[in-house]
Amino acid sequence: MKFVLEVTVDENAPARERAAELGRILRYWGGNLHHYPLEPGDGSAVYDSGYQEVGAWRVTVC
Repeated sequence: MKFVLEVTVDENAPARERAAELGRILRYWGGNLHHYPLEPGDGSAVYDSGYQEVGAWRVTVC
């Protein structure tokens, strides 16, 4: 299996803000993984702290 997480952050924001936002996104994402069996086909949108969709994750077969 292969886990893929794609996230887009604001490239115009200062590096410190981008890092902080990515940290929040990853904590939220990681905290919700227990809702999924993590089998091929599972996945969901990923949101930033403003509840804007910034990416997605999915489980695929290698």
